[in-house]
Amino acid sequence: MGSLPVYPWRLAPEGLATLRQLRARGLRPGGQDVAAQVERPRRRRGPLVAYLYEIDKAKPVRPMTPAKWAALAKANTARRICPECRRDAGYVIPTSLGMCVTCAYPEEQCAA
Repeated sequence: MGSLPVYPWRLAPEGLATLRQLRARGLRPGGQDVAAQVERPRRRRGPLVAYLYEIDKAKPVRPMTPAKWAALAKANTARRICPECRRDAGYVIPTSLGMCVTCAYPEEQCAA
């Protein structure tokens, strides 16, 4: 197995793109292997690494089907339901609390 070519930040050759750059063009890697990587140096930690894919081998993003849209809507609705009081909080429940703010801090609600 050979090693990947490594390029400095912003100096990758034309024809290669990161996942975000592919997505911005409406593309996906489509099963191809990583072609190269770019590294951005940092002062106190290891470098940031981004993998690059060949643009000409990329495939178009699959369109969302009605079933996928429905599943996404159901998942987003579930994120708004408080597991304690079973009410729609009107916002996405923070994972740090695990419940709506009213259930997490009931004493502050009584003082108001």
